[in-house]
Amino acid sequence: QVQLVESGGGLVQAGGSLRLSCAASGRTFRNYTMGWFRQAPGKERDFVAAVRRSGGTYYVDSVKGRFTISRDNAKNAVYLQMNSLKPEDTAVYYCAADQFLLNRLSTGISFIRYWGKGTLVTVSS
Repeated sequence: QVQLVESGGGLVQAGGSLRLSCAASGRTFRNYTMGWFRQAPGKERDFVAAVRRSGGTYYVDSVKGRFTISRDNAKNAVYLQMNSLKPEDTAVYYCAADQFLLNRLSTGISFIRYWGKGTLVTVSS
């Protein structure tokens, strides 16, 4: 069992930065691919970034060059550094964990095993 708790959301002006954190419980954290997803009001939950247990990273095109995902297996934590934020980045950001997280992007993210409760990021123009 893995429990995920996000933090670091808030209100920021366009062009600003935020760093999201996700604290994970459980000794098997290092076995999971970790990801960040976001859901804007009235829209579906979308993939943002993922980091494999090997450290390999993946991003949706809209955040490449602006967001950086990282993990610290010693601290059971994953981070999302968000720079050059835009109003369209406004959403609730969710941390997720699954051994096959990247495969779930094709088969359906509802199959992702573990989710946090989310943290709200609001970017004002």
